[in-house]
Amino acid sequence: MRLYKSTLFKKIKNTMSILQDDIKETLSDSSILWSELKDSAVLITGATGTIGSALVRTLCAANEKYKLNVKILAQGRDEKKAKPLIEKHGAVFLKNDIRKPVVLSENVDYIFHCAAVTKSACMVSMPVDVMAVSVDGTRNILELAREKKSKSVVYLSSMEVYGQGINGEVRESESGHLDLTNPRSCYPKSKRFCEMLCNAYYAQYGVPVKSARLAQTFGAGSPKNDTRVFTQFAESAADRKDIILHTVGKSIGNYCYTSDAVRALFTLLLKGENGQAYNIANPKTYMTIRQMAELAAVEFGVNVKTQIPENIQQLGYAPVTGYKLNIDKITKLGWKPKYDLIQMYKRMLADWKCNS
Repeated sequence: MRLYKSTLFKKIKNTMSILQDDIKETLSDSSILWSELKDSAVLITGATGTIGSALVRTLCAANEKYKLNVKILAQGRDEKKAKPLIEKHGAVFLKNDIRKPVVLSENVDYIFHCAAVTKSACMVSMPVDVMAVSVDGTRNILELAREKKSKSVVYLSSMEVYGQGINGEVRESESGHLDLTNPRSCYPKSKRFCEMLCNAYYAQYGVPVKSARLAQTFGAGSPKNDTRVFTQFAESAADRKDIILHTVGKSIGNYCYTSDAVRALFTLLLKGENGQAYNIANPKTYMTIRQMAELAAVEFGVNVKTQIPENIQQLGYAPVTGYKLNIDKITKLGWKPKYDLIQMYKRMLADWKCNS
């Protein structure tokens, strides 16, 4: 397979992992004011997820490099899954269902609220649970931030808040419609509500919160068991099997590499304007699902086939979208993405190979 002959793999021989390369690059970003975090406590909810765990690893490395003395509080429900974060990265694990109030004796200076249900199938089969985790969890975190007088909070929203019916470049002030009769809408609708809740807490109580509208994010650190299309395409490429599309692939995808997203989130934490939302994506990745499949197929020497399953409604695929995220707002804060789609795939597959 072409990937395993790339110069990227030659580089890996001289480094411990792609993840460490990513972290090193993040810490060298001069636009992030790392010194502002010195002697603080940072809470990360959903800390065992892809983004949450990346934030934990990055903070631990920042502690070591810049002697920040940051206390890292990693919230989650699965203690076994969190064990590597505790043992390898010096985080304090807080076992808690985000739907219940968060009780802490210590101060919390900064918060990344990442906890959410992101599996599409769950959005169809358990819409009440999806909304409860999103809405109840977000209110609990905002109440904690209010109580602790936190300096900054970043809420991880989603590009899905834009809904349907809009095309072309979309800015943070725009929105489309959502079908309230479709259980799948529980995810984007609850994300919209949570953004409004964040803005309400800022307006009424002065809670300093910003919303990050993330594109689909993947790269080094992404788990192999992720059910989203980019993981399925990557698995096919790694196994030299044909890429199978379960839809016609008309939706335009917006993507961002994991460490690019992490840099953006730290930028928002320290520079973002309170009560505002920011798109986070890489414009170089914008293409339809089919175009992405064909790009990966050519790069990795496989074919693309379409097999639409009979139970497609139960799989919870998002409705067809035709918009592209405009990122002017966050680039004005000094952030810009680095990795394009093929680089994202190569680094994710290289990371899998390093850890296999």
